[in-house]
Amino acid sequence: MEKVKYDYRDKVVLVTGGTSGIGLATAQMFALAGAKLIITGRDEERAKAVMKKASFQPDFIRTNNSHPDEILELFQKIRHKYNKLDVAVNNAADETGIGKPLHEFELTDFEEAMAANLRGVWLCMQQEIRMMLEQQSAGGAIVNVSSINGLGGAPGGGLYSAAKAGVIAMAKSSAQELATNNIRINVLAPGAHNTPMLQDMFRMQSGGDTAKEQEVRQMYLNFIPQKRLGDPAEAAAAILWLCSDAASYVTGHTMIIDGGMSAMLR
Repeated sequence: MEKVKYDYRDKVVLVTGGTSGIGLATAQMFALAGAKLIITGRDEERAKAVMKKASFQPDFIRTNNSHPDEILELFQKIRHKYNKLDVAVNNAADETGIGKPLHEFELTDFEEAMAANLRGVWLCMQQEIRMMLEQQSAGGAIVNVSSINGLGGAPGGGLYSAAKAGVIAMAKSSAQELATNNIRINVLAPGAHNTPMLQDMFRMQSGGDTAKEQEVRQMYLNFIPQKRLGDPAEAAAAILWLCSDAASYVTGHTMIIDGGMSAMLR
């Protein structure tokens, strides 16, 4: 990993979904930059395994973003222990809402996809913004991690795409509402990055057939001008920039990190 350029010492930073993929890479970079780091995830055993291997020791608070009561408990703990929040990265998500044409999803599929990928982000933003407004020196930076699927749509992923589009719209709305409160809110829209979630999608789309899984992977690569999957650290580097003073005039922005995958469509 390249040397981190930013200084987040004395900053309290929250990364939801920080035990895997882009969230983990982001947490590692914030830790290297000296942040007082809090990460969340649903799986405590995975978190223990990650932290055992990692070169940093964040404050892990087990949280399922589909459960509103667990989100409220998360922020109660942050208030009690830190009494402030400078940076928040809303990265927690799952693959619900993927795998079928829109008309074949059931109501329970819709509710699960929105709870995990949209409602949880809203509830986190609500608490983050309230904390940032209440602080003695109001202000902070928030980044919502969406997806290039949220820029338009994806066959077989209508519910996931709808949730990710909502994540973008919420960020743009609140960025305008809070622009004079020294709270900047932006979005990262990643394309195909080499994460466990993407590997799970490859396996799901191939039905467990190893040969077909390679075909699915190649299909993705064919749509990417750079002809490779992104490294989660590349997305993390963009998040750290968006949260830094170097991006002090950037708010309400959606930064696309996709190796040029969506360039022909926008």
